[in-house]
Amino acid sequence: MIGLISATAAGAAARDRLAAAWPDRTRVYGGPVADAVRAAFAECDRLVCFLATGAVVRLVAPLLHGKADDPGVVCVDEAVRFAVSLLGGHGGGANELAREVGEVLGAEPVVTTATDAVGLPGLDALGLPVEGDVAAVSRALLDGEAVALRGEVTWPLPPLPVGAEGAYTVRVTDRIVEPADGEAVLRPPTLVVGVGASKGAPVEEVLALVEGALREAGLSSASVAELATVDAKAGEPGLVEAARRLGVPLVTHPAEDLAGVAVPNPSDAPLAAVGTASVAEAAALVGGGDLLVPKRKSAGSPAMATCAVVRRPGRGRLAVVGLGPGARDLLTPRARDELRRASVLVGLDQYVDQIRDLLRPGTRVLESGLGAEEERARTAVEEARRGQAVALIGSGDAGVYAMASPALAEASDDIDVVGVPGVTAALAAGALLGAPLGHDHVSISLSDLHTPWEVIERRVRAAAEADLVVTFYNPRSRGRDWQLPKALAVLAGHRAPGTPVGVVRNASRVDESVRLTTLAALDPATVDMMTVVTVGNTATRQIAGRMVTPRGYRWQEETR
Repeated sequence: MIGLISATAAGAAARDRLAAAWPDRTRVYGGPVADAVRAAFAECDRLVCFLATGAVVRLVAPLLHGKADDPGVVCVDEAVRFAVSLLGGHGGGANELAREVGEVLGAEPVVTTATDAVGLPGLDALGLPVEGDVAAVSRALLDGEAVALRGEVTWPLPPLPVGAEGAYTVRVTDRIVEPADGEAVLRPPTLVVGVGASKGAPVEEVLALVEGALREAGLSSASVAELATVDAKAGEPGLVEAARRLGVPLVTHPAEDLAGVAVPNPSDAPLAAVGTASVAEAAALVGGGDLLVPKRKSAGSPAMATCAVVRRPGRGRLAVVGLGPGARDLLTPRARDELRRASVLVGLDQYVDQIRDLLRPGTRVLESGLGAEEERARTAVEEARRGQAVALIGSGDAGVYAMASPALAEASDDIDVVGVPGVTAALAAGALLGAPLGHDHVSISLSDLHTPWEVIERRVRAAAEADLVVTFYNPRSRGRDWQLPKALAVLAGHRAPGTPVGVVRNASRVDESVRLTTLAALDPATVDMMTVVTVGNTATRQIAGRMVTPRGYRWQEETR
């Protein structure tokens, strides 16, 4: 919950705007400001104070406990010019909150955390438990000193400028270790604990079993991702409470799924009770992985719980990112976030150049020239299979004549895949022309490098007969100069010579050009591969110098 506090009418107006935007996330604290801050500090995860930073500093100073416990605090000035991350930038979530508040209120987020200021991900902002000499290692990363990455388990981390062995280390492990001087230990959630329980099994017995199994195997409870069991035990109080105290979800599986998992220690008792010969081992192994702790029983007499521990391999992550048509302000916030999250970037060299300045230090860039789409797709998938966080970039929307198709054809279910949509060339061109795509429309690529011309021509003819607005991608190149005239001729067989045609080159870029012509007047020689050609349907009109296709055909009938 986010507590909102204000002291003046101007502050209250901005406060109420934020409360209206986030009704389920916020709580307004009224009354004397000092009392409101005190109550919100104790009850909320984060605070937004519409007060001067100095006033907030004085109010929260007596309330501070420690970096790990204090809520994040953001200050917004009464003119709503700035949203300042004042306290708990990483651990308290204030940095991200400042950015969110800025988006809602139109304020400039002010983040002074050292790592954020220079574009580095904070070790305490990776979403993983971290311990050890975090401050010293963070300083070393900031100062460009030698920091080694010691990955004992694989996990898709964002880019870190690590390299050769030195005095500082980032260690990624799920084992119980004592951090050395100059060492920060990250604990990824690699462990799954399968649990079985008799009816009424006490939570203390379940917890003692789980914690003892982890401790004796040298495994850290901070790396437990979930407790897993059979569906029939979804509401077992001892298991539900054990998961709550461990801070992990209780994940359940149907008995028939568990029955199909090969385990080393099956038993007749659970088979008779819940329909599977194994609960603990099977629930831990159902998603694959290495069995580190075979089934063991609790110390009760009789034993009322069993558990087993499996390490699942870290799944690589592939984000297929659409960069839009080229203009920086048409790059979506989600795409920007994925670029900064990726430790490996794969893309066409000219697209990499567009966004190179957005990458975090330490990002490994794998770029290649035109005509290597399949190779780039394979490279991106291979990197993800190695457990990396990968961004594969393409122009426009990555799913439209771009990299998503070849990448997903290569990818299997052993990696996580995220699609990040982008503004397409057709949409960017359409916005410049007016509203040519106001009714049913189709995009057709005239490049026959991947599609036989006979198929392309059949699609153009179908679009012409169906009276669809048509946007041609890849309309003409030096080696392909006859396809566009032939496609236009097909359309001319179904549309009047005066049908509006929009020709947009380099939409949204500094050298963009936009012109409106007709089907009869268009000279194909003026078109190249950087151009999008949009041909209207029988209802499309030129209105005040703009190309407009009405949403309904009644408009067309009324103007006849």
